[in-house]
Amino acid sequence: MVAQDFKVDLNKALVFQVGHLGEAYQEWVHQPIVSQEGPRFFENEFWEFLTRTVWWAVPTIWLPVVCYFVSKSVRMGHTFPEIAVMVLFGILVWTLLEYTLHRFLFHIETKSYWGNTIHYLLHGCHHKHPMDGLRLVFPPTATAILCFPFYNMVKLMASPSVAPAMFGGGLLGYVMYDVTHYYLHHGQPSSEVPKKLKRYHLNHHFRIQDKGFGITSSLWDRVFGTLPQTKAAKKSR
Repeated sequence: MVAQDFKVDLNKALVFQVGHLGEAYQEWVHQPIVSQEGPRFFENEFWEFLTRTVWWAVPTIWLPVVCYFVSKSVRMGHTFPEIAVMVLFGILVWTLLEYTLHRFLFHIETKSYWGNTIHYLLHGCHHKHPMDGLRLVFPPTATAILCFPFYNMVKLMASPSVAPAMFGGGLLGYVMYDVTHYYLHHGQPSSEVPKKLKRYHLNHHFRIQDKGFGITSSLWDRVFGTLPQTKAAKKSR
């Protein structure tokens, strides 16, 4: 059977099926299935377990790590105003990294078997099943692995006493990102700011999937020209 004729069986483990879609994968993965119940990824129970994460695991695991790294800079003699600046700069660095990863890695176009498979694991699954509550936040094991290159990047940017607080700020930015992301899909905001952010993000999922790459804010979409037009703006043209 050629790739274009391949049909995904949603009742079976998906990860090793999607690669067979070939060039048809991009169209398939951007046709969302809006269901609270997520699909099965792997037949193996251990690997399946690693793909599922409750949202509250993110702050529970990583906020103590944030405090540890920030406290290292405090113990090295920095004042609290200095620490605040370092943490805020770390958060800003994270927002740029968040945007860059989402735009250039998570939305890379693939068509090979392993390209499709890896993309599905990274982000494709979220676009296919956007309401899967157990796959909305990043698994802690994967986060721990990615912390190493991120910390090394921060150490290149800052002095030994500044780097821990900056890294702590970046990690705090990540926690804010993942918790915000979960809330935008499953929360029911009542005030205007989170309502607008929810509309902005769901617009990326269901209307214009090649724009609107920010999650915690639209800052970098505005800077780099990827802010989607609103329906009202389109009608007025």
